[in-house]
Amino acid sequence: MSKPTLTAVFIAFLLTSSGAKPNGKNKKPKQVVPAIECDMRAGKINLPEFIVKCPANCRESKEKVYGTGVFASISSICNAAIHSGAISNSGGKVIVMKMAGQAIYKGSFANGVRSLSLPNWRESFSVSVGKPKKGVIYPSTLVFVPSRPTTVKTGEPKNLVYSMVSPVTEALETESTTAPPTTTPVTTPTTTAPPTTTSAKPRVTVHKVREIGSSHPYFSSVARQSQSAQGKGPMQGVHRSETSPTIRRPHVPSASAPEQEHKPPSVTSHAREVPAEENPFESGFDGQGHKSTARAPKLPERSQGDPNCKVDIAFLMDGSWSIGKRRFKIQKDFLVEVSQVLNVGTAGPMMGIIQYGDDAVTEFSLKQFSSSNDVKSAINNIEQKGGLSHVGKALSYINKHFFSDANGNRGGAPNVAVVLVDGWPTDRVEEASRLARESGINIFFVTIEGPDENEKQNVVEANFVDKAVCRTNGFFSLPIKSWFALREAVQPLVKRVCDTDRLVCSKTCLNANDIAFVIDGSSSVGTGNFRTVLQFVANVTREFEISDTDTRVGIVQYTYEQRLEFAFGQHNNKADLLNAIKRINYWSGGTSTGAAITYAADQLFSKSKPNKRKIMIVITDGRSYDDVRAPALAVHRKGVIAYSIGIAWAAQDELEYIATDPDKEHSFFVDEFDNLYKYVPKIIHNICNEFNSQPRN
Repeated sequence: MSKPTLTAVFIAFLLTSSGAKPNGKNKKPKQVVPAIECDMRAGKINLPEFIVKCPANCRESKEKVYGTGVFASISSICNAAIHSGAISNSGGKVIVMKMAGQAIYKGSFANGVRSLSLPNWRESFSVSVGKPKKGVIYPSTLVFVPSRPTTVKTGEPKNLVYSMVSPVTEALETESTTAPPTTTPVTTPTTTAPPTTTSAKPRVTVHKVREIGSSHPYFSSVARQSQSAQGKGPMQGVHRSETSPTIRRPHVPSASAPEQEHKPPSVTSHAREVPAEENPFESGFDGQGHKSTARAPKLPERSQGDPNCKVDIAFLMDGSWSIGKRRFKIQKDFLVEVSQVLNVGTAGPMMGIIQYGDDAVTEFSLKQFSSSNDVKSAINNIEQKGGLSHVGKALSYINKHFFSDANGNRGGAPNVAVVLVDGWPTDRVEEASRLARESGINIFFVTIEGPDENEKQNVVEANFVDKAVCRTNGFFSLPIKSWFALREAVQPLVKRVCDTDRLVCSKTCLNANDIAFVIDGSSSVGTGNFRTVLQFVANVTREFEISDTDTRVGIVQYTYEQRLEFAFGQHNNKADLLNAIKRINYWSGGTSTGAAITYAADQLFSKSKPNKRKIMIVITDGRSYDDVRAPALAVHRKGVIAYSIGIAWAAQDELEYIATDPDKEHSFFVDEFDNLYKYVPKIIHNICNEFNSQPRN
């Protein structure tokens, strides 16, 4: 065969074997990877499996991460990926796979990111290196769970599309009264081999679907119409007039009300009269303000309830004489509407009601009714009890008696208390609220017709709402201008109490402690090593939420003698506390650890707040000159959880005496000061693990 012929055959063979085509249509399609921000949570994305690209420097953003191998849906995707080692802090591609929630999320420290412990969550996810599986094309756009109501004629929720060009995350987190812009759902590309997923369904909350396309009478009745004032009758207790905004809340006992001390009257003694106005919960109007002929049909009852709003809720209703019969009825109708929108059921929200006046009384507990219809009937049968508005007393009551296993508290469901207040309380609420929050209760305040400028002098406790709720960011408080505008609070209230992502202000392992550091300042430590000890103390402290209502820290330094460096609550924010730790001066002297433990008990733990977990961390580098067993046993009996950290020449038997049982979980030893830092994550993990294993109450 000639040489030209052989060459032609060889070229033909190459073309055939490579499968090359002039138009190149058989090239593998390029994977488009959408970008996300550092704070994007997996629970916000409505896809069972997807690939995303994280930006650089997410670790510095300090976004919260819950879990270690499997992460809770409220975790930041990018920080979870960094923590697990799927990507570095320089960013990169991550594959996210949704799965069912876990019973216990244990936290740890890895790759510069601290993950936190969490008792349980309804949905979780895993992360892996963003290398697409063979034959799988992941969605090029991300579909989000709707977070705000949108008017949709068909009643179906519209998906929010995450654009790669201009990602929008703020709109998903913030609340607004304006409807979001209409978007078109994107059909994700089909895959040649579907990715393996768990049976967990995408997280779409039922109560949010109701917000979007509900025929419930509350949502179809947004306007009200006043009739002429006719047939006004006397109210029991105090009368009000809607026509005089300056005549607010004079507490004048009526003939039918018992003799008692009422709230101080405002500047005028004129009694209020109730306008013969239709109850806004009993009249229906369409969107144009025209009277409707009939109420819209109610949503079908589902006995299991809304599983995506699994909370235990106590409503504290105001039964004081100042509210009057008419407004008490409006309050009951408001609670009926809330119960219908919540969709009460054993797998969803459970609801109980306490009425308060001079004292608090349980109208029905969490376990009594397991459907919205049953709750409605129970609410309609409630009779006004009268008395003053002792809100603080009511909060103490629910903290001690209501959220118990006997009353139906489910433990795994967040505890929520919604307080309705007519005007202002007649007792103090700050201390009772703090104790309730530290017991794990998320407190919401709905205040109707609060005090105006002329009446503020009569308020028992100024700024009582800010003092009662967890942080003053507005999420936990809903001020309502008029009783006849109360229905407008139904939707925002339900949305908030069901937003379990943000019910994080109750007691956790990071905000429920009084921690005492007992530091060895003896001569054998030395100035340089003492600074290393202070750095260790600062690193442990930095992991906790510091404030007077969260974790508090106190420090004792000891030699032969003891010195209180600062007490619990002396530094109530993290920056001040860390600066105070830095300023501690090395003392130098002997080593009397037993006397130091007794001193810490007297100077710190004797002043510890109720419901605070008492934690003592003793750091020593040598054997004590006095006995440690008796002092350690004494603080153990007082409920103090003691950790011992020995360095270099510390005696192992003394470390075990000091530590709470089991010793291996509370006693640590390092051969040199520079290795102290290794035990920061271990101590935090043990504190949280111990906290999460305890009963909620």
